[in-house]
Amino acid sequence: MSEKYVILFANGTNTNGVVCDLSKSMEYLLTFASSKLNITAKRLFIEDGSEIKEFSYIRNKDKLYISEGSDFVKPPESKDNSKCSEWVTLNVGGKYFTTSKRTLTTSEPSSMLARMFSEDNDGYLFTPSSIDKNGAYLIDRSPTYFEPILNYLRCGQLVYDKNVNPEGILEEARFFGIDSIIPMLEQSITLTKISRDSLPLTRRDVIDALIKSPYTAELRFQGVNLSGADLSRLDLRYINFKYANLQGCKLTGSNLSWSCLERADLSHAILDNAQLLGVKSLCANLEGVTMKNCNFKDPAGSRANMESVNLKGAVLEGSDMGGVNLRVATLKNANLKNCDLRAAVLAGADLENCDLSGSDLHEANLRGANLKDAAFELMLTPLHMSQTIR
Repeated sequence: MSEKYVILFANGTNTNGVVCDLSKSMEYLLTFASSKLNITAKRLFIEDGSEIKEFSYIRNKDKLYISEGSDFVKPPESKDNSKCSEWVTLNVGGKYFTTSKRTLTTSEPSSMLARMFSEDNDGYLFTPSSIDKNGAYLIDRSPTYFEPILNYLRCGQLVYDKNVNPEGILEEARFFGIDSIIPMLEQSITLTKISRDSLPLTRRDVIDALIKSPYTAELRFQGVNLSGADLSRLDLRYINFKYANLQGCKLTGSNLSWSCLERADLSHAILDNAQLLGVKSLCANLEGVTMKNCNFKDPAGSRANMESVNLKGAVLEGSDMGGVNLRVATLKNANLKNCDLRAAVLAGADLENCDLSGSDLHEANLRGANLKDAAFELMLTPLHMSQTIR
């Protein structure tokens, strides 16, 4: 056979084609078609319905449709080109997804998607209005949550972007009946919630709350975990931090005036240059805290209440603590150099080995305080006996 050939079909069909040598003539081709297709071949048509009358117009590997004299009849579409095609395009909420029918029907055979595209059902769940102008099947669902579902059907693995809410994917899985993925999503959601609950709040979390609240409102952060958070230079006035975990927090330059730190844990936090006017920190743990150059003195006369606070090993050098209530506080090994402690209440406080060099203790109440090995060098005003005797 010649390297040039055509495929002959009876008019109106696309099956039982025969191959014919293209090196001969039109007469030969018609005679060959008549014998092989069991018809009386008279007219030739190409796939678009055009009739061929000149042999030279026939090209190599053309499909030719042979008629006994009738006009061209378009053959039915082959299975590969029908709506049962192996590939389908879905328009989900305006976003297009192309996938195979096998992906949609075999991974979860009882799901809605499988029933939509099952050949047994012949697409009965779709009507002409369910197909857009591009021939894609319309599905009115969220493409963001549908994409992880489709990827799961493709590869059997639950993979989704960290910015996608798994609860949304779970709702889609339930809607489409993808039952095998539901336990995975439920477990993922549970673990995420547990992990989230155990994590400390961040600077962003605090700022979001501050933006939504007036500064005079008592914003409640009672008992929350803020350990290690960077809250530097934030306006935290009037906030309730009672029982909160603020271990290692960075509060440099922040304004904590009139906030409640009662029984909060601020151990090893950094509060240098913070504003602490009228702060309430009864029994708070400030062990090892750094509070250089802080301001506790309220010109209006509101006293900062730090009664029974733990300031063991704390650094408060250069702070203005006039009138602060430090009754029975623990200041063992603390650094209070050059502090203003005028009229401060230190009655019953543990000041063992505390460095008060250069501090102003004028009219401060030190009655009953433990002053063992405390340093008082270069004090601005001398202590009076009445300040220390019970």
